[in-house]
Amino acid sequence: MGFFRFHRSVSLGKFLRLNISKTGPSVSVGRPGATINVRKDKIDATVGLPGTGLSYRERLSKGGCASVLVLSFFLSACAFFTSDDDLTFQDDVNLLQRKTDAQVLRNPVTGACLVATAAYQGRVMSSAFAADLPGNGWINRQLINSHKLQPHINAWGGEERLWLGPEGGQFAWFFQPGAAFDLAHWQTPPLLDTEPFAVVEKSATHVVFRQDGSLQNYAGSEFHLRLERKVTLITDDAELNAALHSVVPVYLKTVAYRTDNTLTNRGDTAWAAHTGLPSIWLLGMMKPSPATRVVIPFKRGTIEALGPIVNDDYFGPVNSQRLKVGDGVIFFKGDGQLRGKIGLSARRATQVLGSWDPARELLTIIRFNKYEAPAGYVNSQWQQQAAPFAGDVINAYNDGPATKGAKPLGPFYELESSSPALPLAPGQSFTYRQTTVHLTGARKSLDVVARNTLGAGLDEIEAALP
Repeated sequence: MGFFRFHRSVSLGKFLRLNISKTGPSVSVGRPGATINVRKDKIDATVGLPGTGLSYRERLSKGGCASVLVLSFFLSACAFFTSDDDLTFQDDVNLLQRKTDAQVLRNPVTGACLVATAAYQGRVMSSAFAADLPGNGWINRQLINSHKLQPHINAWGGEERLWLGPEGGQFAWFFQPGAAFDLAHWQTPPLLDTEPFAVVEKSATHVVFRQDGSLQNYAGSEFHLRLERKVTLITDDAELNAALHSVVPVYLKTVAYRTDNTLTNRGDTAWAAHTGLPSIWLLGMMKPSPATRVVIPFKRGTIEALGPIVNDDYFGPVNSQRLKVGDGVIFFKGDGQLRGKIGLSARRATQVLGSWDPARELLTIIRFNKYEAPAGYVNSQWQQQAAPFAGDVINAYNDGPATKGAKPLGPFYELESSSPALPLAPGQSFTYRQTTVHLTGARKSLDVVARNTLGAGLDEIEAALP
């Protein structure tokens, strides 16, 4: 004779589930591979290898104070071993709502979404293909939860933030006049680090941030300025295809956004080369993995005609195990394990850079508008410079310990682009636009986009570096 079975499980949080069956309710705490089940006066623990069908179960306790102790320990362990990929975009939003603010934009058709925050200068903290999937940006949860400001920089994270260049040199924003160009004297200006921006406009698919401020550079020149940043979630297929210079196959999931970043001279005097010029500098902290590779197309040509292909002198030369110059494409490790930075000049840079993370099956493409640059591009290297306006347009940074035994800022890797140096007259403004696209899905379809946009297929990217 047959019989009916009844069982229902309801999620109560990241590690907690309420189970209901004909034998009564129970609570499960844990994650795949390690759970504790509490039923009436019994506590059972199960460990196993997810996906194999192999597991081991043992009775731990018959309740009482031991139940509380076991559950407390297990919850702590789950939190400790949680990686970024165990958390969803909605977890990112919840964190920001508790600690700062969360300006969420959503595509009502596809579910693609992003979150930006005014507290951290209007930066895009993360984006996702859907709210219940992991976010694409690296977020420093420990720092955000601590409410403790750090020396030199508060690495809040975020997959696109607004800074101003140059970082180093005789017109630097990140070093006080007369300071040595070293890590001990490097300091991110509060306007770009700890001062919140105001939200001045908001819709379902865009948000505008604004802040007025003043900065002094290494030469002692004062700049009175306004920063405005419009973040727009892209919902139009034509704009998405234009950004990629490729038709996105229907088998791919995408989330894309553009930012329009405007700098205005609010002072009474024009900004001139002899006192230093600012540039708009966009940087994104991305989640690293051992196999992540940054991919940067470059313009072919002789060194005599176009100069060196890549500049790797920022923090010392990058070795051949981490950097390769291919046929029209540069490959650079984005594993977050060893500090290094590269750059491409205006004569070598195209308008695109990106990365491929095979572990997450995530292809990231960044396209920026390239403008006439009569004043050149600012030089951010940490030294007195013979050519302060012969800097790079594109940069990529891989985080790691600055000195032996030191802790890294992240780990993360960064994709960066810069506007030209900006000699603005009083009241004059300049707007710099960048578009970011994340894609995932069928490998063959991703390969097509990578070839069309970055000039290299996924097999070539994966095989470029050991």
